[in-house]
Amino acid sequence: MAKLSTSRQKALLRKYSRNVKFLMMLISIGLIVFTLPKQAKFSYDVEKGRIWNQKDLVSPYNFAILKTPQEIESDRRTALATIKPIYQVDEELSEHQLDGFKNDLEIKWHNAGINDRQKTKYITEGYNLLKGIYDAGILKLDPKYQQNAENYPVTILNKNVATEKNTADLFTKEKAVIYCDKLLSSQKGLDKAFLLDLVSNRIQPNLIYDNKLTARLEKEVVDGLSTTRGMVQKGEVIIAKGSVVSDEVYQKLQSYKKAFEDNARINGDPRLVLLGQTLLVSIAIALLMIFLYLFRRDIYEDNRLVSLILLVVTAMLFTLSMAIRFQLPNLYFIPYCIVPIIIRILFDTRLALNIHLLVVLIAGFFVPNSFEFAYFELTAGMVSIYSIKNLIRREQFLISALIITFTYFVSFLGISFIREGSFTSIDWMDFLPFVVSVLLTLLAYPLIYIFEKVFAITSDITLIELTNTNAPLLREMAFTAPGTFQHSLQVANLAENAIYSIGGNALLVRAGALYHDIGKMENPLFFIENQSSGFNPHDKLPYQESAQIIIRHVSKGIEMAHKANLPEIVIDFIRTHHGDTRVDYFYQSFLKNFPEKLVDENTFRYPGPIPFSKEAGVLMLADSVEAASRSLKEPDELSISNLVDRIVKYKLDQNQLKDSNITLKDIETIKSIFKRMLMSIYHVRIDY
Repeated sequence: MAKLSTSRQKALLRKYSRNVKFLMMLISIGLIVFTLPKQAKFSYDVEKGRIWNQKDLVSPYNFAILKTPQEIESDRRTALATIKPIYQVDEELSEHQLDGFKNDLEIKWHNAGINDRQKTKYITEGYNLLKGIYDAGILKLDPKYQQNAENYPVTILNKNVATEKNTADLFTKEKAVIYCDKLLSSQKGLDKAFLLDLVSNRIQPNLIYDNKLTARLEKEVVDGLSTTRGMVQKGEVIIAKGSVVSDEVYQKLQSYKKAFEDNARINGDPRLVLLGQTLLVSIAIALLMIFLYLFRRDIYEDNRLVSLILLVVTAMLFTLSMAIRFQLPNLYFIPYCIVPIIIRILFDTRLALNIHLLVVLIAGFFVPNSFEFAYFELTAGMVSIYSIKNLIRREQFLISALIITFTYFVSFLGISFIREGSFTSIDWMDFLPFVVSVLLTLLAYPLIYIFEKVFAITSDITLIELTNTNAPLLREMAFTAPGTFQHSLQVANLAENAIYSIGGNALLVRAGALYHDIGKMENPLFFIENQSSGFNPHDKLPYQESAQIIIRHVSKGIEMAHKANLPEIVIDFIRTHHGDTRVDYFYQSFLKNFPEKLVDENTFRYPGPIPFSKEAGVLMLADSVEAASRSLKEPDELSISNLVDRIVKYKLDQNQLKDSNITLKDIETIKSIFKRMLMSIYHVRIDY
């Protein structure tokens, strides 16, 4: 009855887990579809210079041919050139300055040594000079208009009466002072310096630039420009099959695309668009789940990991949808490569590539120039995955970013050559979004840290940190149990080289090897590698108790690892590195010395479990081989070879590797590597 209850409980758990998985899929599909632009997709990808391999494209309705951005900009500049800057006449300023001149002269004439008869002449000459200048007009030239010509036409507005003049006929303050100096030089009987100083102080621009009125006129003329040139009639062939997409044809196709989207927005059924998007996104998400089910069942069964993958995919497509909705100037600003990098670091290369392909496929339906987009992002995504295949240093992120940038640049050049057919016509500013995208891709580093903490995943970055021998536990082991520390280093080297050759996570197995014996720090002298004085504490203990002390280093190691917050995937190496084998030395010693006594074999057996990954299986073999090699009195090629063969055969006979996914071919490779490395360690000369 209890078994039936347990079976029902497991069935309910599987059903609940499956329902949660389907719910997460539906939520992901719903969020992606909800944010996508609800408009019909134009059927053709258009690129300049390419051969049109479709059937003849005939216009189904009349539509206007849009001007190119360059044509619109040219028209805008031409139209703006017709608008003359407007200046308002400030009559009050003129009168104020003229009156001010008289007052200045009344105050200063006596000190200048001018008599009453001369005073009138000074006032008359200065006043007339100033009035003539103000009547002509004084303005301040605007650098905006001086860029095109030194002198330019302007409109003078005086009491709503407009007069067109040229700046050459008007005064600036500097020109007015020079004019006064020249004119006063021809006058006899006047103190030129005194009068010029008074006049100069009263020269101020009386023509004030009316920015608001000028800008309004400029806006009106720009708004009145036509954005089209000519029409394509219904039934007219836009492009025939086999024709080259020239600049003129390209513009017609772009105009047709705009007309198609406008027509679809007005006359199309948004419900069908929604249905189409739902089907496409559903297929992509379903393919992702099928891939996980077939090739990564461990991830598929873990809803926590599935939720992380769906979150990353949904977030990227949500970002793309928002960029389209808010009309981001260029969709290549989005760091698409961040997805494969995150998935590669947290999971593996194959899954990263599969997910990136699906994300680009979905995105390709909603971005312009789908082929170009797919080429850019697929190549960059592949490069980002390949460049961090074996992440062993943090600077690989920066190296990867440089390689991705170079890939984007080469792709940009190639597509530009195809499109433009000229090197000089390439707009290099179009490459800027790719650079920004790569810089934003570096956000993968903090995001990986967040995902690790939230979803309890161990990435290669964490493993790199753990394998640093200055890590607290390893530093403590090097001081407390130096022999065990050296043993762990040798095991790490053996296991890492072996797993690298047969395929697996070399960083993971190295981390597992370095920490697998940390439990020995509780009683280091009870382990032979830490005994240096010849004293062996086991000599005074019963065999059962000695065996339990040896066995306890596994449970103690697990306890210490949990306390130090080591990842569970590393702790698994501590659990499994002895599997459920016996402590044979003490077991055989007990049988030999007490043949008449009954013995509980479990007293001398490790609790297990046996290794359940390729990495853990390799570590078990490396641990046993390295420990046994220390007992060789005269290590040579034959003794080392026999030792490795005997140890591996014993583990196989004990069924310790049946869950490790290690093949017989892998076993032979592992043995070969162990033999070669041990002979190198013990400086054994190999006969050639």
